[in-house]
Amino acid sequence: MPRINVNGALAGKVALITGASRGIGEALARRYAMEGASVVVSARSVEEDDHVLPGTITATAQRIRDAGGQALAVRADLTEASDRRSLVEQAQAAFGPVDILVNNAAVTFYYPVTEFPEKRFRLMLEIQVWAPFELAQLVLPGMQARGQGWILNISSHAALHPDNAEPGRGATVYGMCKAALERFTTGLAQEVFQDNIGVNVISPGLVATPGAVHHNLINDRNRHHVTPVEHMAEACLRLVHGDPRLLTGRIDYADKVMAEFGLKAAELI
Repeated sequence: MPRINVNGALAGKVALITGASRGIGEALARRYAMEGASVVVSARSVEEDDHVLPGTITATAQRIRDAGGQALAVRADLTEASDRRSLVEQAQAAFGPVDILVNNAAVTFYYPVTEFPEKRFRLMLEIQVWAPFELAQLVLPGMQARGQGWILNISSHAALHPDNAEPGRGATVYGMCKAALERFTTGLAQEVFQDNIGVNVISPGLVATPGAVHHNLINDRNRHHVTPVEHMAEACLRLVHGDPRLLTGRIDYADKVMAEFGLKAAELI
């Protein structure tokens, strides 16, 4: 029976997770709470009718509280600078300085380059590149002052250079954003290494999240490669505790982290 361990690996830590109304973000919030973290979950979906896909931050936070954990839901539109600042301020007011930042929020559109609308191009860059950058700017001073902290960015295999022999499906801009996020990760890891702050990036592989299903990313050709979201949650937990100087600057993949550390995915609360 899954439960909250108040003395777990993240006991006393404050974790801020964006894009936590469903899918990977929701799973991370639940897993981190199980290890004793106070979790702040953020997204735009507060009520069920806020989004075409099921899931809300209200439900995510309530699930954690019902299990005996601590969680706060904060609505934030990450395209708005005021919302980004308010998100961090509300997290700090509720639980204290942020120890763990997980940049998971994403918005994705699939168009060929020749047809890609500028408005949607800028929206993807704002949410998947600039928002993680600015949220890091907002939490880093506190981490540096305390001499500890973790930042984890969620990427995708789309960041890898594609095989030109395979037909494309309009994922060029998505891949650009994730590649930028990965380079940001390794650069920041170098900058804050002496501050005892770990910065990593991880890709989930193929997970049947509501978003992946909505975009028809899972089909008969790849269905056998689908892995449970619990595997991603376990891998992401491993990358935010321990000695930051021994676990930083990594461009990781969930299956490789699971194998490297001999992890077994826990059932989620």
